[in-house]
Amino acid sequence: MADLRTLAAELPADAVVTDPDIVASYRQDWARDPDAGTPLAVVRATSTADVQATLRWASRERVPVVPRGAGSSLSGGSTGIEGGVTLSTERMRDIAVDPVTRVAVVQPGALNAAVKAAAAEQGFWYPPDPSSFEICSIGGNAATNAGGLCCVKYGVTTDYVLGMEVVLADGTAVRLGGPRLKDVAGLSLTKLFVGSEGTLGVITELTLRLLPAPPAAATLVAGFPTVELAADAVVAITAGTRPAMLELMDNGSINAVEDVVKMGLDRDAGALLLARSDAPGTAAAVEIEAIRAACEKHGAQEVFTTDDPDEGEAFTVARRAAFPAMERFGTLLLEDVGVPVPELPTLVRGIGEIAAAHDTRIVVVAHAGDGNTHPIIAYDPNDVASTERARLAFGEVMDLALSLGGTITGEHGVGRLKAPWLADQLGDDVMALTRRIKDALDPEGILNPGVVLA
Repeated sequence: MADLRTLAAELPADAVVTDPDIVASYRQDWARDPDAGTPLAVVRATSTADVQATLRWASRERVPVVPRGAGSSLSGGSTGIEGGVTLSTERMRDIAVDPVTRVAVVQPGALNAAVKAAAAEQGFWYPPDPSSFEICSIGGNAATNAGGLCCVKYGVTTDYVLGMEVVLADGTAVRLGGPRLKDVAGLSLTKLFVGSEGTLGVITELTLRLLPAPPAAATLVAGFPTVELAADAVVAITAGTRPAMLELMDNGSINAVEDVVKMGLDRDAGALLLARSDAPGTAAAVEIEAIRAACEKHGAQEVFTTDDPDEGEAFTVARRAAFPAMERFGTLLLEDVGVPVPELPTLVRGIGEIAAAHDTRIVVVAHAGDGNTHPIIAYDPNDVASTERARLAFGEVMDLALSLGGTITGEHGVGRLKAPWLADQLGDDVMALTRRIKDALDPEGILNPGVVLA
């Protein structure tokens, strides 16, 4: 067994945690992987130097290291490994906003919400907004290339990462990019690490691009008799407009959320679309009317619009509540398959057919404007048959997305749960190239083994 005393000697006094109860709390992330292992220890880093010392020790001892931010991964990306070390960056939370260069320099443990708040204090905006923005970390966002509700117009995390400091498997710290809006010197290594899920290095600092605060938004909510009609409306909307938000909730998710938030959502609707426009001046009203027309043309039974920011935000809060609202129905398998937008109606119809075929509860919420859906599968972990049906449905949803030219993950990452399906999407040649890059940067294979590459 690796000698933790030599690691502890190189770190602050309370950095290495071996208390069994505390270590057990780091076994699983939000994916609740039942096969999660128990780490040998948890290292709570406070600096780049702490991360370097940990990785140097792990390389010498051949101990696997699982980088972990807030533990909000939905794909098992920070699941504990038996006999490994979980390297937590939760204590690294510094944020510095430079209003002149319009960037924020942040440590990886800073929460997305805290970065947004710090930017807002200076009159700026950090756009990427995962549904879990209040509890997820910026380091985790970068590791998975997280998206969110407004990415249909404003893009995902990689579009805002200008630079980073990252520690490689051997403990070498390198700086990539920086506070420059245009920089094409050398290979695009910064982009290589965004979305690498802790398999190539551990991010210890990020330089993030900020935008001016957007104007107040107008909101539209439309109810449809079926989820397929709502998806048809999405195709029509995105063909002619670029809303700041375009979200979908099916009947199952509407009712799950209404049980919790009790805000009067239409329980009988087959689906709801939530659209938002932040176009300047009168352009927002024009865009909302275009969205209304598309919804009505595709069967919307009721359309509600508002210019009141608080009223509009209430619907956004309801949409964000879908994941926690479903937890009372059992253990969840959380998908985030994506397809080209024209294939969205076929995807949601197929998901319904898969749920029926396996007698399994699957509800759908979606970042519909960019074709990224979140089928949420609920099952009873104490029922072997229920568990097996859920896992079969999980795989079939990914197979369906791939058959439509889509992806097994739009923003949650591959993690451990989806790694067995990655080759089906990428093909043998790209998988071989991925392994060559992994082997070059992590020759001992200590960084998050089992993630991305099964």
